[in-house]
Parts: sequence; structure tokens; C-alpha cells
Amino acid sequence: MTDGHRTAGRSALVFGGSRGIGLATAHALAAQGHRVTVAARGVTADGDGPAGFTRVSCDVTDAAQVDAAFTCAEARQGPVEIVVASVGMRRDGLLQRTDETSFRQVLDANLTGTWRITRRAVPAMTGRAWGRLVFVSSVAAVLGTTGQASYAAAKAGLTGLARSAARELGPHGITCNVVLPGFVDTALTSDLPPRRRTAILAATPLGRAGSPEEIAAVVAFLASEPAGYVTGAVIPADGGLAMGH
Repeated sequence: MTDGHRTAGRSALVFGGSRGIGLATAHALAAQGHRVTVAARGVTADGDGPAGFTRVSCDVTDAAQVDAAFTCAEARQGPVEIVVASVGMRRDGLLQRTDETSFRQVLDANLTGTWRITRRAVPAMTGRAWGRLVFVSSVAAVLGTTGQASYAAAKAGLTGLARSAARELGPHGITCNVVLPGFVDTALTSDLPPRRRTAILAATPLGRAGSPEEIAAVVAFLASEPAGYVTGAVIPADGGLAMGH
């Protein structure tokens, strides 16, 4: 069976894979038969981090660490064919109270970090004429969020990055897509004030928070063989929160 028609057993690398949506995605990809490495800050190969996966510590603001994460995955499971960037970092604050350093840190982690990941992933994918890139963004990218201008701006930037990559890389058999989660019960949302949480859920047609597994299912589809004709797409998984945007 040719590489382009293989249905399982590909090499996958999930950034931000130690918890929440990233970890749920790692499990979803593993359930499809893929070989999965998870990369995240504070994860070590000797025990810190999710069990059952090859683990590598990676701060995506450091290009050398991104390169090392790929090198680790390549050594253990072959050239990386599926890459998921589920990086999430916030520094909340009203515009007039946000300093430039904080703003730059959020963009560096969420947007520039994903660019570093993509740049490192492309050569191997191009060489194999097959690849899946999936960026996990946020509904904040299309709605905007009070107190989260830096986070919303960074996540919105992923759309431009993904669509440019989709156009450049499509001729090489590589797809690049974005998922927009709504309010999901993860560590990233656990610090929201109760009143804010209640307001968000009230604005969500389904009336509830999503689960990491529900978002992971969308990501896993975009990483699959049947999704081969989907690229440059921005797919909401938000319970209807951003409907029409």
C-alpha cells in the first residue's frame, strides 16, 4: 500500500499535549493507530507528564527546543507527518493596563510559536508529499474578548498563518486547518470568574461547556486520511457561541 493511501500508523507530534485539548487529541490520534509524541513545557521523558506517550519538554518560544521536540519524535517514530499546535497562553488585562512585554509574550507563545512549529514540520512533510497541520485557535479570535486583546490577536493570527500555509503547501499534499474551540473546561479556563463563566454559557446555544474530547475529535478528523480535501478551513467547535462570525 502506498504512503499516500495508508490509513493508520503515522507519526504524530502534539504541542501542548500534556493536558486539556492537547492531551485529549493525543489520545484521539493514538486511538486511530498513530504513533504519538507529546511536547509541552515541564514535561520530561522520565515521568512528568501524561502516561502512555513519548514525552518531550518544549517551550515553543525557543526555536532550539522546537527543533529538539521534532528530533526526538523522528528518532522514536519516524518523520513527523501529523502536527497539532495546541498551544495556549494568556496574560489577561484591559488594553490600557497591558504592557508591551506581556503583549509580546502572548503573541510569541501562541502565534510565533506555532509559526516555529510549522516551519520545522514542513521539510519532512514536503519530502513525503503528505502532511497534516492543525492549529487550535479560540472563539476569541472571531468574537474578541474583553481583557484578552493579546490572546484574541494571537489566535486570530493563526488563521492568516494557516491559510497562507495551505496555499503554499497544498501542491505538496499538505493540508493546514484551524479549529476554533468555544468555552471548554480546561486548566486555561479554570480561573475565569463565575459570573464570566455564567455569561459565556448563557450566550452559547447549547448551554454548556465543551469537553476536551469533543474538540479533539474535530482535530483528529482534520488529521485523518478522509480529510485530505479539507485545507485552509476555520472550523468552529463552540456550541454555537460564534455562530455567523
